[in-house]
Amino acid sequence: MGHELHTKIQLEAEARSLLKPLLDRKAAGEKITPRERMAIPPQEMPAQDPIVRGKNMNEVALGYSEDQARLEAERCLSCKNEPCVNGCPVGVPIPQFLAEIRKGDFKGAVDIIKQTNLLPAVCGRVCPQESQCQAECLLGKSLKSVDKAVAIGRLERFVADWEREQGKVTIPPVKPKTGKKAAIIGSGPAGLTVAADIAREGHSVTIFEAFHKTGGVMVYGIPEFRLPKAIVQAEVDNLKKMGVQIETNFLAGRTRTVKEFLEDDGYDAVFIGVGAGLPKFLGCPGENLVGVFSANEYLTRANLMKAYDPGKAATPMYSSKIVTVIGGGNVAMDAARMALRLGAEQVYVIYRRTRDEMPARAEEVEHAMEEGIVFNFLRNPARILGNDQGQVIGMEVRKYELGEPDKSGRRSPVAIPGSEYVFDCDTVIVALGNESNPLLVRSTANLEADRKGRIVVNADQKTSLDRVYAGGDIVLGAATVILAMGEGRRAATAINKLLAG
Repeated sequence: MGHELHTKIQLEAEARSLLKPLLDRKAAGEKITPRERMAIPPQEMPAQDPIVRGKNMNEVALGYSEDQARLEAERCLSCKNEPCVNGCPVGVPIPQFLAEIRKGDFKGAVDIIKQTNLLPAVCGRVCPQESQCQAECLLGKSLKSVDKAVAIGRLERFVADWEREQGKVTIPPVKPKTGKKAAIIGSGPAGLTVAADIAREGHSVTIFEAFHKTGGVMVYGIPEFRLPKAIVQAEVDNLKKMGVQIETNFLAGRTRTVKEFLEDDGYDAVFIGVGAGLPKFLGCPGENLVGVFSANEYLTRANLMKAYDPGKAATPMYSSKIVTVIGGGNVAMDAARMALRLGAEQVYVIYRRTRDEMPARAEEVEHAMEEGIVFNFLRNPARILGNDQGQVIGMEVRKYELGEPDKSGRRSPVAIPGSEYVFDCDTVIVALGNESNPLLVRSTANLEADRKGRIVVNADQKTSLDRVYAGGDIVLGAATVILAMGEGRRAATAINKLLAG
């Protein structure tokens, strides 16, 4: 604790010393020039010490202080054409909320964000701002590095945390009841967003969730050390205060069909947001051995069912010494870092391209490396090896080199003949992404889906069925929280128009 406390205090002191002269000049009526704003150093996020955090489930990033937040907001150039807003899937008025932070009005800032995003504490933590709003930041482009763009996500997190910690959370106003009602299938980011926007208009909303807890991927997929579950629960509680009803342990498609929601239960509209819950596997020999897991199962046991706390958890967790994670996305980083916290002595990540091609957020990769996780790039499993009891004892790995770009623009990995070698491990976690949950599509007649099982929608998120809409990973495939929320907002706009007709 000593190291991170020292770092946090030091960062706060440095920010304070830089902020005070700026505030004094502004109080005297002076203007801060764009050149001066560009000279303000980006504010580093305080974090737990890597050695310490690898053994606990507490959040890694500790958050900005007030002075850090105000100084970081002072870096904004207040561009007239607001390119950062164009990079945000839900259109948060970014320059406006940053202006409130500069004034020290943190409540005003979070209220502006909530005009378009009711999950700022979540998005501020897990959204890939570096490839969205911050990628469009003129400051970052001027300084030729997205790392030097205004830290929009960290500031969004700061004001959301400030509001909650100060006990100043306000519930969005709800219009008088209309007598219309909508069913939301799935309580992930898309479903929660739709529920909030429809409830605001006075329509009755019920969310149906298959698990025993609400939040979707935010509770079963993203670990506690990246997104504390109390934050997700607080957002769900706010929805309940808006009058949204929630039924858990309800498997739509089995417990109730879409047709029954509409024809028997009297719902005027249905939104499908069941996510992408079907894990992909390698298809190599040995995948059925004991000790091979999908990242979905591994993280669900650890996050949703809290297997990291064996004294209280009702689910077992496989005991591992040497863990190998296959994949290069955020889920792979989550699985690798979780394995470390569950007691693994060594954790390896195997990825068939280089670090430059990794889809995972740079910050998550850096955190994993700091914690001692070893990355083996340009590698891929040829087969998983087992003992006489059918348990994993190792892996045969093949080396690769990069060839020509594939359809996505990334250079394709090409196997190097004769490069195979074997190394020891007792656990393999496959984190190659997920495909769309097939249950609802298969149980709903005439619901159009593509060959990958993703529901087909139009520009308003409407499906091939009347009064039925869909969004999030069931439409996009495995995507991000904020992209799912963007689809949820579009669907809610269309549903509200339908219910007002």
